[in-house]
Amino acid sequence: MRVSPQKARLVLDLIRGRRVEEARNTLAFTKKRVAATVAKLLQSAVDNANFLSTEKGLDVDLDNLYVKQAVANDGPRMKRIRPAPMGRAYRYVRRIAHLQIVLAERNKNGAGLAHTVGEETPAAPAKPRPKPRPKAKFKAPAKKKAVAKKAKK
Repeated sequence: MRVSPQKARLVLDLIRGRRVEEARNTLAFTKKRVAATVAKLLQSAVDNANFLSTEKGLDVDLDNLYVKQAVANDGPRMKRIRPAPMGRAYRYVRRIAHLQIVLAERNKNGAGLAHTVGEETPAAPAKPRPKPRPKAKFKAPAKKKAVAKKAKK
């Protein structure tokens, strides 16, 4: 989204580690412009968890969800030019943030994690590639004897 990642991180830091309902209330009363977009993203993550529980048969209790991870990464930067005095131009950068929210489910007693919602099981590690054999080192060509002849004179 078209907001600086630094500004988005201010809002994401408010909801990281909180229950979903508490995070929704926090975003509803936050006076930052990006808070509405983060609220949409949070709602989308909850809907995805709901889809996994109903359609895919994954056992997810929506009341025990909390925000496990909330990240604002840098996106591509748009370079712009602003007119300046005396026919010059100043360059500035419009930053873009890529937002990512991960929800997880707490156990019934409130401690520990049951599992991360929507996270696939990690694939088997790939076999390590054999190390390439070192190439043979070549000797540098011998220097010309002309230098030695000059030294003798």
